[in-house]
Amino acid sequence: MRLTPPTKYVFYSSVVFGVSALVLYFVGVIGVIEYTLHFAFWIAIVAWLSMTAGVAAKGV
Repeated sequence: MRLTPPTKYVFYSSVVFGVSALVLYFVGVIGVIEYTLHFAFWIAIVAWLSMTAGVAAKGV
């Protein structure tokens, strides 16, 4: 499998997911909204998977 840079769309969407996961995490740590740590974790997983799929699938 040849790894290539992801498209701009995939990169920017994964950045948006990653930033939203960080925001949800810090909102949960501060205590503004409860039970956001679980959602922040899964949004971070989606960001990582989208970046991984973008790197692996472009060269196929």
